[in-house]
Amino acid sequence: MRFVFFFRPLALLVMAMLLQTAAAQAGTRQITDALGRTVEVPRDVRHVIASGSGCLRLLTYLQGQDRIVGVDDIEVRRRQFDARPYALANPQFKDFPVFGEFRGFDRPEQILMLNPQPQVIFKVHNAGLGTDPEELQAKTGIPVVVVEYGNLGANRAAFYATLRLMGEVLGLQPRAEAVVAFFETRIADLQARVKDVPDAARPSVFVGGIASRGPHGFQSTEPEYPPFAFVQARNLAAGEKGSQGAQGAGGVVEVAKEQIVAWNPDVLFLDLSTLQLGDAAGGLHELKTDPAYQTLTAVQQGRVYGVLPYNWYNQNFGSILANAYFIGSLLYPDRFADVDPAEEADAIYTFLVDKPVFADMNALFGNRAFIPIPLR
Repeated sequence: MRFVFFFRPLALLVMAMLLQTAAAQAGTRQITDALGRTVEVPRDVRHVIASGSGCLRLLTYLQGQDRIVGVDDIEVRRRQFDARPYALANPQFKDFPVFGEFRGFDRPEQILMLNPQPQVIFKVHNAGLGTDPEELQAKTGIPVVVVEYGNLGANRAAFYATLRLMGEVLGLQPRAEAVVAFFETRIADLQARVKDVPDAARPSVFVGGIASRGPHGFQSTEPEYPPFAFVQARNLAAGEKGSQGAQGAGGVVEVAKEQIVAWNPDVLFLDLSTLQLGDAAGGLHELKTDPAYQTLTAVQQGRVYGVLPYNWYNQNFGSILANAYFIGSLLYPDRFADVDPAEEADAIYTFLVDKPVFADMNALFGNRAFIPIPLR
């Protein structure tokens, strides 16, 4: 056993040196990644892996998923629930070899056993989580390009910069620009539909059950929930810091139940990720059984609606747009008279992941998306 242990690091070092030599012979170029690192990558990149929360989602948006040679372990799991359109559209991901654990905890030994070898490792930056990119690059000899996931709010520019950076590395610049233009056009369309709605005509709203590194109950919400922002809905939780006085991970916070009752929103939305907690827990169970929630006018009058999960291995950008179109059509039906939310969702998914997966995903959550949720 000592003999094997001694030679394993040496074998890894030799493989890394061979990879570096092969890359040099093939011709390289330099790029600057999200951390400001100068990384030398091959001019022609055909084989990659995507590490960290949501990285494979972005690669799929760029139509580069056919270049992967391995996946992290979240892709091979078979679970009752799944709200990742990119994965539902690509069931073949489950058959790929695994190179590490989800959230960016990569295993150099497994990466070096992939065949063919990746020429580039894309890695979503997540401070404090995952394998250090410099260490990973040193141990594998493979260029590691760190990207920032971004969002559709204040950090939208970072999201677009990542699409463009990945597109540059892969030679998919036209597709990257098309994806950026798609989001800009859709967001502009949503905003234009509601721009002159008077404040008095904007219903008060609250969304509960939003996931953050796992499922949560109804008190879990997002003060800057993008679908509300895009249609200028009156989000009562805007500016909230949660019951503990601190912002949660990813902008998600826990709001005191008493505060939700005091607000008494006109319309309630339930992020269906909460269903993962089962029939005897989670947001749906709470709305059905908690006497405090039973006092809410929206509960009493049947104005509680299901929306697609927002956070599921990082933010689902396509589902954010789909939820925004549904919420807009519900709150301002005259402004969205031409919109069928399910058809709009499939149009969004077809562009982003090349498959209309709304019905498949909705079925996993009991077909509760975009309809009133029965509570009695």
